[in-house]
Formats: sequence, C-alpha cells, structure tokens
Amino acid sequence: MKFLQRLTIGASLLCATAVCLAQDNLPFTSPLFSSGMVLQRNKPIPFWGWTKPGEKVTVSLGKKSATATADEHGKWMTSLPSMKEGGPYSVSVTGSKSVKFDDVLVGDVWICSGQSNMEMGIGNVKDAEKEINSANFPQIRLYTVQKVVADIPQSTVPINTRDLYGTWNACTPQTVRTGGWNGFSAVGYFFGRTLYENLHVPIGLIHTSWGGTPAEAWTSVEALRSMDDYKNYVIPTQKNQNSGATLYNGMLIPIVPYAIAGAIWYQGESNAGRAYQYRTLLPTMIKDWRTRWGQGDFPFFIVQLANYQQVNAEPKDDAWAELREAQSMTADTLPRTGIAVTIDIGEANDIHPKNKQDVGRRLAYSALSIAYGKKLEYAGPANKSAKKVGSTMVLTMSHAAGMKTSDGGPVKGFAIAGSDHKFHWADAKIAGSTIIVSCPDVKNPESVRYGWSINPVVNLVNGADLPASPFRTDAWTGITVPKK
Repeated sequence: MKFLQRLTIGASLLCATAVCLAQDNLPFTSPLFSSGMVLQRNKPIPFWGWTKPGEKVTVSLGKKSATATADEHGKWMTSLPSMKEGGPYSVSVTGSKSVKFDDVLVGDVWICSGQSNMEMGIGNVKDAEKEINSANFPQIRLYTVQKVVADIPQSTVPINTRDLYGTWNACTPQTVRTGGWNGFSAVGYFFGRTLYENLHVPIGLIHTSWGGTPAEAWTSVEALRSMDDYKNYVIPTQKNQNSGATLYNGMLIPIVPYAIAGAIWYQGESNAGRAYQYRTLLPTMIKDWRTRWGQGDFPFFIVQLANYQQVNAEPKDDAWAELREAQSMTADTLPRTGIAVTIDIGEANDIHPKNKQDVGRRLAYSALSIAYGKKLEYAGPANKSAKKVGSTMVLTMSHAAGMKTSDGGPVKGFAIAGSDHKFHWADAKIAGSTIIVSCPDVKNPESVRYGWSINPVVNLVNGADLPASPFRTDAWTGITVPKK
C-alpha cells in the first residue's frame, strides 16, 4: 500500500475517534513541529495543523514542497517527499499564517514509551553526574510529552517550555537533566546515544511515558474492544492514568502520524498480576500503534522485566516470570519486534534499577540488527527446542555462540520437573550450542525452566556477554491464568 493511501487511512481512523472534531484555538502547525526538530529520513514526511476550512497551506524544505487544503474542520495534512539524512535545514509553512523552523535535521526518530523505568531520568542512574556532563550530542534531539489524561483522543500535545515539555532540544548536559523525575528518559537517552555512535546520523527521541501505568492505558478503545476481556469497554467518568485508552488519547495519538523509525517500550510491572492476559494485550497494543501510524510494521523493541525482590529458596510459579514469558512470546511472534533481556541487571530492593546504560545499549543492539541490518549479536541464548534423552533434558539454544557463564562457575538458574510438576534445582552443563539438564531426584523429566522467578540467580550468557532470557519448556497452567 502506498504511503499516501496509508496516511489517508490513518487520518480516517483519527476522525473516527473524534480527533478531527472542530476544537477552538488549535495551532496552525502541530506542536510536534518546531525549530530543532528531527524529521524521519527515507520516508515521506507528514506535516499537519489547523487553519480556516478550505484554505491552502504550503510546506517547503529546500527545493521540496507540498500543499494541502484544510478540510471542513480546518485540519490540513500534507507530506514532503522522503529525504536522506542531513541538515541543518529550514522549514517554512505558509497559509493565512506563516511560520519558519530552523536548525531542522533529517535522521531517525524513535518513540520511547512505557511506565516508570522508561520515565526514570538520567539524574537517577549510576554515575549520573558523569553521564550528564558527557551528554553533549548536538545531533541528538530530545522531545518529552507532558502527562495528559483524556477520555477522548486529543489533537495536540501541550507545551511547557520551562520543563522542556513539547519542545525539541539539542542534547546537552543542561537539557538532558531538565524535566520531571530528574531529567530526560535515561533508557531513551542511552538507546539514542548508542544508535548515534554506530550510525552517525541525527537521532530524534520522543519520550512519552508515565510511571505505574498499565499497557491498556496506552491502547485505543477500539483495539481494546477487540479483546474478549475488554469487548464492552468504555472509559469510566472517573478516568485516570491507569484507565484503558486514557494515555493513548492524551499522550500517544497526538504524535500520530509524525514519521518515525520505530519505538522502544519499557513496561509490564503494572500488568504482572495479569501476565496471561498480557500475551494478548501487548501484541494488540503494538498492532494498534502500527495501524494508527500507517507506516507499516515499524520496528518495536521491548525491555523484558529485570530481576527484583528477594531470591526464592526453591523453584515455584511466579507472576513476573509469566509476564517475561508474555513479552518474549510477543517478540517471537510479531514481525520486526525484539527484546532486551535485563534479568542480570536489576536490584532486589529497587524496582527502578540504576543500570540504565545496559538497558539502552541492549535495545540499541536489537535495533541495529533487526531495524538496520547490522551484523552483530543482539540477543543472549534462547531456547529453541527440548528433547528428553534418558534421565536428562537436552536443550538446543539459539544465539549460542561462545555460550558460557558470566562468573566462570557452574551454570545456575535451571530447574527440572517430572509428571508431578514439582520442580527441583538442576545441574546444567554447556555442550556447544546445547545445554544438558539433569537432577538425581527427577528420573523421568518432562520440563525444564530457567530463571523462572521474580529474582532468579542466573549466569548463562553467550560470547557477546548477553544474558539468556528466562524460559520454560512446558505449557502447564500458570498462576495468572484466570480461573473459570
């Protein structure tokens, strides 16, 4: 499907959800467009805003221009032809009004969304002052969406120049430390920095997140209603940031259809108690975003939940393990979707671990491989298959080159069970790209689990020192499956 057709479909979806209803005091151009912005390379570049119905508006960048006619509600939308990376440029928009944006770059734009571990600012990470003082990247541009709860889709995002909400800013020590909860999203920044260091093109980061919020808050009413659990869903009168669709309405749809390279997502803690539902909810949300943007299956990268709380002495079922499984299942089944495993860098006493450098770096590795086609290892060992051999289970692993333990000791974190579903800690030995798992208490094994706990003790990595993702070989009913 051609881009303009997709854009038309996207605009129709917006109108159908009330975004296109006439509203007072809407801006001539969306607040997403400003001096200092990054426009997406190698894709048509949508521009939009509001003026008098029937009026013509022209957008110009260098020798490229495009014209639109405002509809009956005064909304206009057009698209500049795709461009290669470069800049700085000036963009002019002329109609009944005239605006000019300077210092505009063309590169890659990424959405950074989720709950508190995405919101957590750079001022809270390990070596914070060192990281802030070195954050001088004029070709990385930062944009933070102010928190908004809405019961219907909003047309624009608000602007708060004091805290740099709703404005594009070059990444400097001053701008990266400004904003709520001590600065710009640390995960977003470290992700963007790693991309820039490898790609050497301008990077735009649009940060839109809210701590403690569930995935359904970031999903449209229409998409939620496609799920059995939400088929009759309406936003309650007493709406808040945890209600379904309220943040989609206030903090996501106003960004659409700004051209993007993809999205990164750090969320799930608030859905852990409904991990089985998350198997459907997360892919529903991702497909919803992709449909709304009208830019095809853009890359989407997920941070798997880190280890947290106290270590369990014995193997047992765990909701966080099931949530991580739902995240992995989503990454395995949706196209151009990857996962950053963080099971080794969490903190028992802090749900907001301070090592956000490795989180951003691992997300960037996935992006460099899946989105950009770079030849590098981007994931740790993952289970491909399991076969019973005598009293052992032999696991065949992918991403297994150089498989080893991170501490040089025996492999930790495996448990094995027979038909009684009772798990015992197991011995595990690496044999090339396979792992042989056994336990003298389980003579006839049926299942193996690895890292299956809220805070597992694990040490399996590959030659790139990337950690193995927690997994299980069984499909036994988990504790988050709703009871009939």
